[in-house]
Amino acid sequence: MEPTRHCMRTSQTLLRTFTSSPARDTTLPAFLVPALAQRPQQTSRFSTSSPHRSKIGRAPLSLPPGVTFKIQEAPQLKDDARVSRNQPGSTVEIEGPLGKMTMQVPAYVNIRHDEETRTHTVRIVDQEDKKQKAMWGTVRAYLQNHILGVSEGHAAILRLVGVGYRATIESSAVTKKPEYPGQQFVSLKVGYSHPIEMGVPQGVKASTPQPTRILLEGVEKEVVMQFAAEIRAWRRPEPYKGKGIFVNDETIKLKAKKIK
Repeated sequence: MEPTRHCMRTSQTLLRTFTSSPARDTTLPAFLVPALAQRPQQTSRFSTSSPHRSKIGRAPLSLPPGVTFKIQEAPQLKDDARVSRNQPGSTVEIEGPLGKMTMQVPAYVNIRHDEETRTHTVRIVDQEDKKQKAMWGTVRAYLQNHILGVSEGHAAILRLVGVGYRATIESSAVTKKPEYPGQQFVSLKVGYSHPIEMGVPQGVKASTPQPTRILLEGVEKEVVMQFAAEIRAWRRPEPYKGKGIFVNDETIKLKAKKIK
């Protein structure tokens, strides 16, 4: 037992000598300190934020012929400055053959212009901030919709599926008062005891190529699709007979009837 205790005391003495030595190039023998010689490798730190940039936000905005893109710059912010989500930023004015639209972007969004390629690039101040990353692609999508709206316009086609379902466009209504001069009204007959009358929003043009089709056209996509959703709400597609009001290429999977 004495030789074993002597070896243990010798190992502890050598360990204290090596660890307390100021020399930087001193290393411990692996057979003396196996636990220190087999340290696990350091792993990368856990991060909740994605290192990838926004695929939609980083895509450039191309301007078709006849469309102008003007930016009224807001006071510049430093790269490390923290900005509020609701703080106003630059104002973008997009004008084309079909009209003009303006949009105010947040203060942390920067838009760069390339004269040679006629493209605009959307950037944010801090790519690690979750709120800024969330709004990066949203701002770019809104700007792209505005560019398409003033150049080509947006449209929505509604299909009325059902026995006796039909729609007409009227210049006046019985249950509604016009909100602006020359407002049109959509009159729906979709199975109720009375016709449904809805005023067409300003900036939207409504027509009925067929009694069971409604065509909505406008410059602002959000207004066009919102009005289409309000019309659809009167007869949502049901899954048993497939009746209802369908928007664009909307379909519904039919269910089997319950047989008692």
